[in-house]
Amino acid sequence: MSDDPLLRFRSRFPILEKTTYLISNSLGAMPAETEVDLLEYARTWKTRGVRAWAETWWDLARGVGDQIGTLFGAPKDTVSMHQNVTIAEAVVISAFDFQGPRNGVVYSSMNFPSVRYLYTELAASKGARVTEVPSPDGITVPTEAMLAAIDERTLLVPISHVLFQSSYVQDAKAICAKAKAVGAHVVLDAFQSVGTVPVDVKELGCSFLIGGTLKWLCGGPGGGFLYVRPDLIDALTPRFTGWMAHPEPFAFEGPPMRRTTGAYRWMNGTAPVPALYACRAGPRIVAEAGPAAIRAKSERQTKRLVEAALARGWKVNAPMDPARRGGTVAIDVPHAKYVKFELLAREVIVDYRPGAGIRVSPHFYTSDEECDRAIDEIADILRTGAWKKHEAVKTVVT
Repeated sequence: MSDDPLLRFRSRFPILEKTTYLISNSLGAMPAETEVDLLEYARTWKTRGVRAWAETWWDLARGVGDQIGTLFGAPKDTVSMHQNVTIAEAVVISAFDFQGPRNGVVYSSMNFPSVRYLYTELAASKGARVTEVPSPDGITVPTEAMLAAIDERTLLVPISHVLFQSSYVQDAKAICAKAKAVGAHVVLDAFQSVGTVPVDVKELGCSFLIGGTLKWLCGGPGGGFLYVRPDLIDALTPRFTGWMAHPEPFAFEGPPMRRTTGAYRWMNGTAPVPALYACRAGPRIVAEAGPAAIRAKSERQTKRLVEAALARGWKVNAPMDPARRGGTVAIDVPHAKYVKFELLAREVIVDYRPGAGIRVSPHFYTSDEECDRAIDEIADILRTGAWKKHEAVKTVVT
């Protein structure tokens, strides 16, 4: 192992004992502490029963939201917890009226499909006029084109900070500045940045930030989060709502809905309590490792992967500029889909995306030797034709 201070965290992630885990852009490795936290949840339910709501569970979402918010500079009581990004985006959409002249939505063709579906279906059904800025190369989105598309008729700009397919880091600060200048709101999808690319909501100036603990925060599924800028959090009225957003939820009042203040104003139905237990340890370890140190290591290791892939003549679908490259390197080799299956069989954990290739995502717990191993295994699989045995494999998850 190389002399790397961040490798001191490896022992806290059990899966690293037996695998080369290079897929944190899809599902971060589980901390050992998470198993303890989930056992705490089970014991609480087993021994306290319904009393757990008053004793622990009801305020858990607020505490977890505050904890996660520290990673991107959010003040307390501005981060609400949701099951996933799609629901969080829907909550934001529900707070706006698209019937007037300011009804524009601007985003790029490189946004995550789930978000695009939501705006072309839900927002458009409410009257939104959607403008999609195309990518010229399937890797980048020109900042100039994004800025030009945002005007006085724009209401929302839902953009990805780091593009999921190519790991391109968009100039979120410039886009936020243009949106603010014309009276629009940026909904920043930071799923692929928080935990590997430093984020500061005050510096960026976004109105909303959405993300999840599933990936770089090593918190598992069900830990989506929504930050709302302090001056907007009580000024707007989200209509995708529910009893957790009521100031007296156990009064069980009928409509019309009264709303509480702060983060819980943006919540809806019952919180996913097991997921909230599961997503506490990962963000805590990421904070301990430090966003700046994680980013420096990520830039170094992704450069190592890019250089190794190019040296073998493979196509790399990722930005060459480290400042514009997130934590993932997509390597587009022949038969990439089947090469991926053979890598999994060899305990090198990666994934494949059409139009991108094999996505390799080292994290702060990854050694340089593991990056090198991934490249060497791909070369061996191509040389020996070991990928051929997987041609008949059919799976939904890639």
